[in-house]
Amino acid sequence: MNIFSDRSRIIITCNKRLTPYLELEVTDLGFTLTRTFQTGVELEGTVADCIRLNLNLRCASQVHYSLKEFHAEHPEALYDVLVRMPWENILSNDKYISVTCTVDQLTVNNEMFVNVKVKDAIVDRLRRETSVRPDSGPDMTGVVIHVYWKEDRGEVFIDTSGETLAKHGYRKIPGKAPMLEALASATIMASKWDRQSPFINPMCGSGTMAIEAALFATNRRPGLYRSNYSFMHLKNYDEQVYQTELRMLHDQIKEVPDLLIEATDISDDAINISKINAGIAGVEKYIQFAQCDFALTEVPEGKSGVVYFNPEYGERLGEIDELEITYARIGDFLKQKCKGYTGYIFTGNLDLAKKIGLKARRRIEFYNAKLDCRLLEYELYAGSKESDRKEKERKE
Repeated sequence: MNIFSDRSRIIITCNKRLTPYLELEVTDLGFTLTRTFQTGVELEGTVADCIRLNLNLRCASQVHYSLKEFHAEHPEALYDVLVRMPWENILSNDKYISVTCTVDQLTVNNEMFVNVKVKDAIVDRLRRETSVRPDSGPDMTGVVIHVYWKEDRGEVFIDTSGETLAKHGYRKIPGKAPMLEALASATIMASKWDRQSPFINPMCGSGTMAIEAALFATNRRPGLYRSNYSFMHLKNYDEQVYQTELRMLHDQIKEVPDLLIEATDISDDAINISKINAGIAGVEKYIQFAQCDFALTEVPEGKSGVVYFNPEYGERLGEIDELEITYARIGDFLKQKCKGYTGYIFTGNLDLAKKIGLKARRRIEFYNAKLDCRLLEYELYAGSKESDRKEKERKE
């Protein structure tokens, strides 16, 4: 079996409610999906295809390449299946190996026990066939093997990603309660931003939203900011395949000289962190940073674009009474200073959102970790709705 040229099932996972955006990403890369589900998508391809997917996807978590489906009713049976697999043809015996498992099996009450069984089977096989015992452990820095086992059926995969793809690699200083980069990307995809008009991000925190907006506008992909993946540690790995894909990422970067992205925050530390993160991402020249109260954020008049807020929800930070005042002030800011724009507020507290005083045109469902959230969309008309309607009819 040559995993770099042989086609097999590929499962790309993501966090809940990100599947529609992951699906769009994968199809835009030219792949055909065979299935979508709550936390990911499925297609067929090679490990070489997995390399391209790993470098390009913004909303994904892991890219799994299937090695074998199996039947096993208890851990010893699982060991017997795995120890017979030709791991010496897939893994180098001088590489570091780690194992992850997803288990729903009556005979198992601890996934770590399954992890050990899987690791033992792989290590025993390699030691028997090569006379060398590879190092293994929990760090996701080498080859990662993933086992999915439900009832008496399961599947063993190479997790070609290793460390999660949901973190894009540029955010070395996260700041307080940061939004995961994959989630930030998905919310931008869900918005109406055209990646050319102004993107205004008051209360920017560690700068994730503004940076992700700049990455979209300039077509910078997450693979630019990461140098280690699980696929790099597989036997017969061809560095040239990876380098070719990496060159494509560099070649497709676009310069957008007139791009306007504004990021403001009342915290001096937040602005400093945002500038550092933007510098690592290589997009600092596209973002205008300012330390100020969000109500003092400058919004260019006579233009249309997006104003994006990700305020506190009262779950981890802040007090509800204070946040009620903040949300009301956000509503005033949108109504008074953002006419002609589309406003977005990402929140996990819909009771607080009522204080905004505007009717959301769309309520797009997301999760932030396990918290049920909404991306609320507001059309901020430059004039009255009726005058805007008449003007549109006149032009038509």
